[in-house]
Amino acid sequence: MNVAILYSRIRQDEKLLLEELRERDHEVTKIDVRKQRFGLDEPPEDFEDVDLVLDRCLATSRSLYATEFLSAYDIPVINSHETAETCADKVTNSLALKQAGVPTPKTEVAFTKDTALEIIEDFGYPCVLKPVIGSWGRLMAKIDTKDAAEAILEHKATLGHYEHKVFYVQEFVEKPGRDIRVLATDGEPIAAMVRSSDHWLTNAAKGAETDAFELDDRARELVAEASEAVGGGLLGIDLMETGGSRSDPQQSSGEHSDPRDGVDDETGEPTGYTVHEVNHTVEFKALNDAVETDVPGQVVDWLETNAEVSE
Repeated sequence: MNVAILYSRIRQDEKLLLEELRERDHEVTKIDVRKQRFGLDEPPEDFEDVDLVLDRCLATSRSLYATEFLSAYDIPVINSHETAETCADKVTNSLALKQAGVPTPKTEVAFTKDTALEIIEDFGYPCVLKPVIGSWGRLMAKIDTKDAAEAILEHKATLGHYEHKVFYVQEFVEKPGRDIRVLATDGEPIAAMVRSSDHWLTNAAKGAETDAFELDDRARELVAEASEAVGGGLLGIDLMETGGSRSDPQQSSGEHSDPRDGVDDETGEPTGYTVHEVNHTVEFKALNDAVETDVPGQVVDWLETNAEVSE
């Protein structure tokens, strides 16, 4: 098959995929999205004779528009524009998880700093303020006091970009110093790792330590449900081990009271999970280093299956 890698920068993740595809004698077309001209009628010449496009655009805006054009051209693309659109925006992401019944942290959105401050005060401290668009833990703030809340909200309100005027407030989940990243294809886990850090942010991009993680049945169930909620595809699904909110256990994790998402009465340890995000252009180099599974090999196995289906 001829697989097109749509990119703006070739990172280690893309190098792993390119190596695996070439080892299997697949034709690979590298397409730099920065050099493409997308018209309303015909696809760019570089997309001719391509069986499948793998969207690896670094910038969210490029990913969204490129996949929308590819969909209009009836060119198979992973992930689909619909999945990309759902995952790219944290508000849309949270709504999709909630509407599918997937446990996710309590979240509210406001459009003025005064109303956002009301939400923060109702949630209690600490809580978390996130940008609606963004990755790698950038521009996220753990808010511990009212003074800090007022200062951060004032900064966001005056930064200029309209996205900063959407205040996405989320409860602070008391996790055990780590979270879980699962790489999945249409809801089937390929591999999982824990990302551990002394900092409240446990992103691998911020230097968190990584180690392989064995998913239990409940985690697998939530991975499948979260994947379906956003439209499926090649996804990074982020879970936190949790047993409920500090202030209101019934409203934590999507207001679920499922005993599988609680706390062990004897040990006090979390027995369940909350899904806080699903990522559509997922990086996996850290995961590949942390697990024994051949991650790029499993991804290409799945790509081959998708190419056969689209023929």
